[in-house]
Amino acid sequence: MLLEVIATNVEDAIQAQIGGADRIELIAAFEEGGLTPPIAIVEAVVEAVEIPVHVMIRPHSRSFVMDDQDIRLMTEEVKRFGQTGAASFVFGALTPQMTVDTEALERLLEATSLPITFHRAFDEVRDQEEALRRLLSYKQIGSILTSGGKKNALEAVVQISKLVELSRGYDLQIMAGSGLTLEAVKMFVLETQVSQVHFGSGVRLNNRIDQSVDAAKVKLVKNELDWIDTGTTN
Repeated sequence: MLLEVIATNVEDAIQAQIGGADRIELIAAFEEGGLTPPIAIVEAVVEAVEIPVHVMIRPHSRSFVMDDQDIRLMTEEVKRFGQTGAASFVFGALTPQMTVDTEALERLLEATSLPITFHRAFDEVRDQEEALRRLLSYKQIGSILTSGGKKNALEAVVQISKLVELSRGYDLQIMAGSGLTLEAVKMFVLETQVSQVHFGSGVRLNNRIDQSVDAAKVKLVKNELDWIDTGTTN
C-alpha cells in the first residue's frame, strides 16, 4: 500500500515524511483543488525530504479544459521543473466534450521522461471506463488520481473497484483520493482493492486544508495501511 500526502510547503512535506508517507504531492492553492507551486518551493521541498516529490502542473482552476496557451505554459513548466529533482508530475487535460485531450496530453508527455499521475480531471470525464482504456495506452502514466466520479471517494466504492479491476495486469495504478478518513480507509481499501491512497485534509490539523500536515495523523493512516499489507502495525 502506498500513501501519498498533499503538501503545500516544506514543513508539510517534512511532517508527511516523519509520519511515514511514501510520497508527496506538492501543490499550491489547495482551496482551488491544487495549482502549480512556485519553482523555489519545489526546489526547497525536494532538498528537505528523501521521499519522492510529485509536482502538480495546473495553471488555473477554471476548468480542466486547457487551451493552446495553457499547454505551452505547462510544457515549459514541466521542462524547467524537471531540473529540480522532482520524481514525477501530476497533470491532465480534457476536451470540451469531457474526454481525455490526447493531443494536449501527448505534448506534455513529450516534454519529460518522468512518470506521470493523471489528476482528478479524470473525475469530470463523461465515461471513466473509456478514459481509463485510453490512458492505459500511455506507458508513462503510472497512476490515475480519482474519487470515482464522486465528490467523496467513500461514496464511489463500486466505481473505484471497477476501475481497479479494469486496470489489473497493467503498470498503471488507480489511486483513490478525496474525502478519505483514518476511520474509513481500512475498509475502503479492502473493499476496492486499491493499492494507492491520497490524503489531504484527512491528515491535517483539525482536518482543515488551511492547517498544517500532522505527522501523528499520517502515522495513524500508515499503520492502517501496514495492517492491510502485513497484518501488523509499527
